[in-house]
Formats: sequence, structure tokens, C-alpha cells
Amino acid sequence: MFIFAVIAIVILLPIIVMIMLYNGLIGLKNRVDATLSGIDVQLKRRYDLIPNLVETVKGYAAHEK
Repeated sequence: MFIFAVIAIVILLPIIVMIMLYNGLIGLKNRVDATLSGIDVQLKRRYDLIPNLVETVKGYAAHEK
């Protein structure tokens, strides 16, 4: 019975460790994807604000004339 328990531990322990490592890596990948998505949103928001800034500067330049 003791030998069976040792064999089970030797077989199951690496499998459990591999599953935990895989899940950890998938979690990190998801965090990276979410962070990159947030960066993309901020860059798009900044890009969308450029035309408004140009119009504001044009209006102010016309006012200064």
C-alpha cells in the first residue's frame, strides 16, 4: 500500500504542478492582453482629440487676427 501511495504521488505531483504553471501563464497572458487593450484605447482617444485641438487652435488664431 505504501508503494502505491509513493507511485501515485510521484505521478500526480508533476501533473498538478504543470497544471498550476499553465494556469498561471494563461492568467499572465490575459493580464498582458488587457493592459495592451487599455493602451490601445488611450492611444485611440488621444488620436480622436487631435482634430478638436486643431480646430481650437484655428479658432484662437482667427480670434488673434
